[in-house]
Amino acid sequence: MSGVLHLLRLSGAASIQDGGRPGFLRDGLSASGPMDRLAHAAANSLVGNPPDAAAIELGLASATLRVEGSPVRLALAGACGALRLDGEPLADHRAFLLREGAELTLGRAGAGVFATLAVAGGFRLRPVLGSVALHRRAALGGLDGRPLREGDRLPLAGSAPAGEADLCLDPVPLESDRPIRVVLGPQDDHFSPEGLATFLEGTFTVSGQADRMGYQLDGPSIAHGADGFNIVSDATVMGSVQVPGTGRPIVLMADRQTTGGYPKIATVVSADLRRIAQRRPGEPVRFEAVDLATARKLAQGRAAARDALSRNLRPVKGATERLMAANVAGAAVDAFRDD
Repeated sequence: MSGVLHLLRLSGAASIQDGGRPGFLRDGLSASGPMDRLAHAAANSLVGNPPDAAAIELGLASATLRVEGSPVRLALAGACGALRLDGEPLADHRAFLLREGAELTLGRAGAGVFATLAVAGGFRLRPVLGSVALHRRAALGGLDGRPLREGDRLPLAGSAPAGEADLCLDPVPLESDRPIRVVLGPQDDHFSPEGLATFLEGTFTVSGQADRMGYQLDGPSIAHGADGFNIVSDATVMGSVQVPGTGRPIVLMADRQTTGGYPKIATVVSADLRRIAQRRPGEPVRFEAVDLATARKLAQGRAAARDALSRNLRPVKGATERLMAANVAGAAVDAFRDD
């Protein structure tokens, strides 16, 4: 018998996301899907789901959950806060069994923004245009076309297989210490040389106006060229960096509009989309230009890392490994690494 995941308490942003619904840009609908696809795939891999299966995306959120009807296996990956199962500490980036009546508490992450909580078997929700991913502005997908809220009861598609071992992965790094790599264009010719230099040499910060639609950045003003800041509206992608008349760049994200009339100075390479998504308001952002060949290699590397997740799973076994997984002493540092 399948059960229900009950959100007893919830603070912050939470929604159902899966691989999204590509193919509808010409109809005015962006794909949605996870803000951090690598973390989403990691959490799903830990519980035996396909990497793009539906899961709960948490954005700077804390929550308390309980399963009703049957036990279920869960895993949390990405920007994780403290996990407690009936008050006892539990490691992230590992699968664990939530038995009926037990309470799982997820604390707000100390670093990063988005985490994914995956449930073995996923959720029993009705797809809209082939996906259950929430697109909030279109009121499509998710639970009744809206974000999750306290008190929601999510129907589970299955229960935990009997006798299955708990698995773990090395934590998915947030990669917050390097510039965000971009390919210039497609409208970089709409900016003065000084404007381009400001974009590539300046330090920006994520503003308070940052959500799944776009991240507006504070910092030095980027100067447009003689043609000004208006263009004939054309298509956008996740990672498009628009610069409106204010000179403040906006990085478009998963729930963005599909077209825009501001020139796009650059596009964030696909491998770094999760890195910009995990930057909090007030945190610095710098940009580095790369060519298309480099962007392709970075995309191939990210795809390889995603494909390797299932091969890197290992069982949680023995008291020592369980103690290490609980992370009671904080993050370890390798003295022989220079990065």
